Amino acid sequence: MAWIKTKFEGVWVFEPKIWKDERGYFLETFTTASMPEEISKISFVQDNEAKSTRGVLRGLHYQLPPYDQTKLVRCVVGEVLDVIVDVRPGSATYGQHLSVILNEIGKKQLFVPKGFAHSYVVLSEIAIFAYKCDNYYAPQQEGGLLYSDPNLGIDWIIPNDELIVSEKDKNLPLFGNHKPFLL
Repeated sequence: MAWIKTKFEGVWVFEPKIWKDERGYFLETFTTASMPEEISKISFVQDNEAKSTRGVLRGLHYQLPPYDQTKLVRCVVGEVLDVIVDVRPGSATYGQHLSVILNEIGKKQLFVPKGFAHSYVVLSEIAIFAYKCDNYYAPQQEGGLLYSDPNLGIDWIIPNDELIVSEKDKNLPLFGNHKPFLL
């Protein structure tokens, strides 16, 4: 199993080893034994799963302390473009984003530490997206960013007129007006 460090402090891409034969495949989707030491002590408390159709965009969401969340995200069925934005003031990558394609073929996962807004858009006809969280959802502590903020410069791959976005997500603030993430 390979854990690949990104330019964002604390963000890792996990590429699992997949054993395939005539019966199908097997892989370990989560084990602390292979994690880098700096993240191996994370204690996940909740697993979430969402099924969506092509063009559905969920996010960009984050939770404020003390309900901030670390996530380990993956696409079980189909393909998504997973996007994170650094909302940690003082970070060298503050306001920058990372886009990673996650799909059922490569089984790649993205480790997202506290202090990142998270989102994904479905690129396949359907997708099942799953993720682990190290803290529970607290709606009163939710922050977010407008997915179409031109200052973020995110290429969602799907044309804007084909995106399916909730009213809540359409009304999230621009990056400069978001709730500050302060530790």
